[in-house]
Amino acid sequence: MQGKDDGDADRRLIESLYRIAGYGARLENPAEASRKFLEEVRDFFDAATVVLFLASPDTGRLEREASLGFGEQLPRQDLLPGEGLAGWVAYQRKALLVRAGSNDPRIGELREGIRALMVVPMEREGQVVGVVQVETAAEHLPDERDLDRLRMLGEEATQALDRIWRLAHLNRKAAQLEIIVGLGQTLVSKLEIGELVGSVAHETRRLLGCRLCTIQFFDEAAEEARLMAAFPPEAAGRAMDSTWRLEECLAAAVRRTRKPMEFFRLDSPEYLDFPDLPPEATNGSLLSTPITSEDGVIGAINTFTAGPHRFADDERRLVQALAGLTSVAVQNARLYARVFQSEDSLRRNEKLTTLGLLAAEIAHEIRNPLTVLKLLFGSLGLDFASDDPRSTDAAIIREKLNQLEGIVGKVLSFAKAPESLHSRWSIDEIIRDTCLLVRLKLHQSQIHLHYLPPESPLTIEGNKGQIQQVMLNLILNATEAMPGGGAITISCRERAEAGHRFSCIEVDDTGKGIPEAIRGRIFESLLTGGPEGGGLGLSIVKRIVESHRGRVEVKRTGPAGTTMEILLPAV
Repeated sequence: MQGKDDGDADRRLIESLYRIAGYGARLENPAEASRKFLEEVRDFFDAATVVLFLASPDTGRLEREASLGFGEQLPRQDLLPGEGLAGWVAYQRKALLVRAGSNDPRIGELREGIRALMVVPMEREGQVVGVVQVETAAEHLPDERDLDRLRMLGEEATQALDRIWRLAHLNRKAAQLEIIVGLGQTLVSKLEIGELVGSVAHETRRLLGCRLCTIQFFDEAAEEARLMAAFPPEAAGRAMDSTWRLEECLAAAVRRTRKPMEFFRLDSPEYLDFPDLPPEATNGSLLSTPITSEDGVIGAINTFTAGPHRFADDERRLVQALAGLTSVAVQNARLYARVFQSEDSLRRNEKLTTLGLLAAEIAHEIRNPLTVLKLLFGSLGLDFASDDPRSTDAAIIREKLNQLEGIVGKVLSFAKAPESLHSRWSIDEIIRDTCLLVRLKLHQSQIHLHYLPPESPLTIEGNKGQIQQVMLNLILNATEAMPGGGAITISCRERAEAGHRFSCIEVDDTGKGIPEAIRGRIFESLLTGGPEGGGLGLSIVKRIVESHRGRVEVKRTGPAGTTMEILLPAV
């Protein structure tokens, strides 16, 4: 030692303890703090070599964290409990002082030039978390008091490292939380399942720092497992959409248990024949976590580590949270797919309705001149003799006029909504269903939809599909008026007029308004010179509303937007 008396040693000890405590307050990197601690120990004891071993929670081994003074002849990277002096100290939880010439069979000969060796355990909450070992070649040989001083330095270093570990743990948790929140926001906007699970695989690997993350979906009907995502994809060694028999897959175990399962050291012989494992054998571990829904286990998130690893409870909970997010996002994407199908179906129905009303208008326009033709033909008094060829021609003309009148009548009858399709409906329910159908389109168009329901229930009698089409047309027209985004407000309330109750619906937008040149003709159809595009849609709106004994009108329009008002008789 450099000091020549206990008083000097104690003074320097206090100074070293103070500096080590400062490392815990100032530093954030455990590796840097470990090296600073070893420098303090080396300088205090004038040591030839110093090495710090830390206990691995995954393997239970002592792993070399830092060392000084060894040059190229570094001590072993890891030790089993009980192996070597450091392993024995950790196992026995006792400090050890060895001097040259010791006959203790556990120790053997010290390294050349080394006159003494001290080893002390580092403990936290009753558990050995590390071992510090000091070799000295100084002329002064350490004694039990020096061993106590090394123990005190180790205790202070344990507290300092513990603070740094806890801070690193909190920082890691904060980063994980930020990633999870960001992932949740990302998943809400992704509607394609392949892209969705790809994001989950990427972020899971990033969160856990694992070698590989794969996601499988289970097809219960076909009894198959399908590889849906892998990150990084090259590490999986499998093509996307690869399928295997479910009973042959290792991940199928979570389907049976419905709980996360851990598999240690995948290079063991019992794991060689599972087709869903990466083809390159590694000594890593696997955590397989089920993705569950109301229908059962629909898949699994598989996280592979590069080496043997015991997954902590925090890691398990983290992957379970990601599996829950994935389940919700997948169900959301499937729901949107059904919404798209419903919207497509409604669009097809709208086209059919448009064609029907267009045909009815054509028939109506034909019927009037056809009636005139029949009347004029009948007034001509073309009664030719039976042997006159013109008699046959007149009969054919009369027959074809009657046939045309019959066709026109059938078209007009077909275009009318059968009374049997009219039922009593809650207007609030119809509006809410329509808002559900268009919410995705409005979200993509950056349009916010606000709905103000009636204060008391309002019921109408009519065709639900046609009233829903009226609402859909008005909302889509408002959307087209706001190409850069905006807001649509739908309100519904009761109104009394001339002693009758009505359901009053207003659709208000923040668009550019209706051009003044066509404001008076927006409900006219294409047949009568109405505006191109929305004219036919609004013509349909007017026909449907009037067929329900109601009315539709423009309540206001201008640069600040347009408000359409619909009145339907309430029952």
